[in-house]
Amino acid sequence: MIVRIMGEGQVRLADGHLAELNKLDDELLAEIENGDGPGFRRTLQALLTRVRDLGEPLPDDSLEPSELILPSPDATLEEVRELLSDDGLIPG
Repeated sequence: MIVRIMGEGQVRLADGHLAELNKLDDELLAEIENGDGPGFRRTLQALLTRVRDLGEPLPDDSLEPSELILPSPDATLEEVRELLSDDGLIPG
């Protein structure tokens, strides 16, 4: 799966990592719904860090279609709320 972090670039991420990332995504969704700004910030950073750690960066000149687009690390709670689907940021 190709994942884009807005403002950073793309990584190739094995589908086997989605379960771990979905746990963080569920936590993030709950924090957004509860308006927990500090929790949201902490979990968003943790989610993006795991994607970076688990993924293989693609070259900057690579233009692969992204299957998943994640917000930038400095996105606000309101900006991320607008990106959410019923499943959160990560489907499944």
